[in-house]
Amino acid sequence: MKIFFIGICGTATGNAAILMSRLGHEVSGSDSGMYEPMKSALARAGLSAPEGWNPKRLEEFSPDLVVIGNAVSRMNPELEFVLGSRICEYTSLPELIGKFLIGKRKSLVISGTHGKTTTTSLSAYLMRANRVDAGWLIGGVPFDLPEGGSNLGGFDAGSPFVIEGDEYDTAYFDKRSKFLHYRPHILAVNNLEFDHADIFRDLYEVKRTFTHVRRIVPPDGLIIENADDENIASLEPAPWTSVMKAGFAESADLRISDFVQQGDWSAFTLSFGGRSKRIKWKMQGVFNARNAAMACAGTAAVLGTSPLELDLSSLADFRGVRRRQEVILDTPQICAVEDFGHHPTAIALTIRSLRQKYPGRAILAAFEPRSNTAKTKALQSEFAQSLCLADAAYVGAVNAAKIPPENRMDTRAMAEAFPGKIFAFASNAALLERLRDDAAGLASRGGRPVCVFFSNGSFDNIHRKFAQEFQA
Repeated sequence: MKIFFIGICGTATGNAAILMSRLGHEVSGSDSGMYEPMKSALARAGLSAPEGWNPKRLEEFSPDLVVIGNAVSRMNPELEFVLGSRICEYTSLPELIGKFLIGKRKSLVISGTHGKTTTTSLSAYLMRANRVDAGWLIGGVPFDLPEGGSNLGGFDAGSPFVIEGDEYDTAYFDKRSKFLHYRPHILAVNNLEFDHADIFRDLYEVKRTFTHVRRIVPPDGLIIENADDENIASLEPAPWTSVMKAGFAESADLRISDFVQQGDWSAFTLSFGGRSKRIKWKMQGVFNARNAAMACAGTAAVLGTSPLELDLSSLADFRGVRRRQEVILDTPQICAVEDFGHHPTAIALTIRSLRQKYPGRAILAAFEPRSNTAKTKALQSEFAQSLCLADAAYVGAVNAAKIPPENRMDTRAMAEAFPGKIFAFASNAALLERLRDDAAGLASRGGRPVCVFFSNGSFDNIHRKFAQEFQA
């Protein structure tokens, strides 16, 4: 079958395209821009994906199926051509994944507001370490999986499939949450907060979609819940299937305790059924300890065993995922970190973790309000409070032409509310210039600043420019 992906450079879309190619389908695609890390991943897979929208190119490819990416909307030239010409069938990415990649396989779906990519990567990593021929699809680039963010695995009914389950909507024509297409046999719910203000009006609506996905877990399946999350605890019971709780709470079935963090490592104890194991690894933060517990529970459920029966020794070598507290510069004078954080809670957790990792050093936080929620005022106060955990915060321009001015994040108001703490900029170039000067000044005085760049987009590549300048 010939398959064309509109919006192929998205991490999940690109990884799905690679898997469909490995299945023997002829794959092509397009995107408005080709960015790393998917640009290189697609090239390594031998997939052609020119920049820009060109209906003629799509017509010449003559696909049997067109996959419409989540970010694609009406007035996209290629989408309009598909709809107008009726050249072939079209589908959403989640529907394609559910039908062609998961099918009848036992799926482990990792959901939640935060930590999905890391927990999915951990689950795939543990399955690989425990000799399970699993498939996976990850919305990021893991450091420790040679196959990368996507793998077919055994590709039969006996081979499990691990996937990141997003609550965001499926496509412009299907407003259901993506994870409803993944038919979870085992569902992990990491945490639950208000997010995606462009599609959910309030926390109640977010809870409702998580309630819906819990309802499709089969009788012989399993729901794994964060035992420390009040919003998850408030969801309706799920008497139709088994439920396991993981976390720091004493009521947790898989309990985390005795967490310590020092420099480049952290350690914690996992306890289950009267047994305990001590884990020491390179990941920082209590949130990553919880991610590990969720991954252990999910992997064990796939194998039909208990979490502490797994070989967990490989966790000592797990390095995480690109753009998750990824150190991109580390000199005696200055350190730079790239992070995907685009929600107030995630930003706060990362800054606190960096404070533990780099005690006594100034934390300078740069933030690009790029997500559909961050561009609005919905969580403006919460973003400001989280950014103020840094010694100084630098907020970039809000590119939100489609959002009414009265509803847009007001970065100037944030700066006025926290003078000397938050600084707002009309462009990312101006932000880079100020941050560079401040960091250089601190470094010259022996301050050894740690500069963290928060964005779920490209940030106009200023983090890389910053690292290159100080590396020289």
